[in-house]
Amino acid sequence: MTTHDFWSDRKILLTGGGGFLGRVIHAAVARHSPAELLAPRAAELDLRDAGATRAYLAEHRPNLIIHAAALVGGIGANRKHPGLFFYENAVMGIHLIEEARRAGVEKFVCLGTLCAYPKFTPVPFREEDLWNGYPEETNAPYGIAKRALLVQLQAYRQEYGFNGIFVLPTNLYGPGDNFDLETSHVIPAMIRKFIEARDRGERSVTLWGDGSPTREFLYVDDAAEAVVLATEHYESAEPVNAGSGREISIRDLATLIAEKTRFSGEIIWNAAEPNGQPRRMLDVSRAANEFGFRAAMPLEEGLSKTIAWYEAHRSSV
Repeated sequence: MTTHDFWSDRKILLTGGGGFLGRVIHAAVARHSPAELLAPRAAELDLRDAGATRAYLAEHRPNLIIHAAALVGGIGANRKHPGLFFYENAVMGIHLIEEARRAGVEKFVCLGTLCAYPKFTPVPFREEDLWNGYPEETNAPYGIAKRALLVQLQAYRQEYGFNGIFVLPTNLYGPGDNFDLETSHVIPAMIRKFIEARDRGERSVTLWGDGSPTREFLYVDDAAEAVVLATEHYESAEPVNAGSGREISIRDLATLIAEKTRFSGEIIWNAAEPNGQPRRMLDVSRAANEFGFRAAMPLEEGLSKTIAWYEAHRSSV
């Protein structure tokens, strides 16, 4: 449960406020009526530029930062741009954390990624397993960049007493997601492929991999609630998972989405393309115990809402 008193005197900087998750975090924070909520676009604040970041913090003087800005994409985008994904995600966070420390920011909330976990992490993923191996190769540069920010926050807490926390959301989905097939994640990509194939009368859809990997998905509104609760209540240096605690295979997910999009053709699996990490599901007990977060949206209902949103908006996305 959030409390108005925590937010009422906070001047908050939210990075990535125009992104998929960022927009929902912005709305969730705004409902608590903070003293000020800053959400600059990249044209206003280039986080890759340390000088620009320093100047922005000096001018606006936030006392709380939620860092949701990231360069993200699916397996294809990560495989095509590993250098870009490493550099931009690392440098944005490194500059912002350093300048926040220098500016005397009271609390820093950094969003991580499941891609930071080792490729063969035992299921369910416990936060203690984060360093027990190298991430899955196709998205390792992105995952390692995010891991580096956790190290920075822990080092800054140890040396400077800087209050930084690190939240690891699972795979997100929901209305307003990215449906660009070049850069989208698995759920919006499947939704678009099945709907377009249905409308064109095609008899099959080809998907990457063999369908055997498993994933856990978190509805975007639930993810925003986890961030809000962690911001208010979580104070530990240790990372904290935010997920639904439900695992589903990509094959079963495809069958479910095909049914909900009314695609009746064949699903063909292209095993020549990568599967990604074999299994993903989080141990979500720390979030439940530390700040009372439990995902509320069932996957089936969340998929229906996401599909309905795409059907209504696909001409403009």
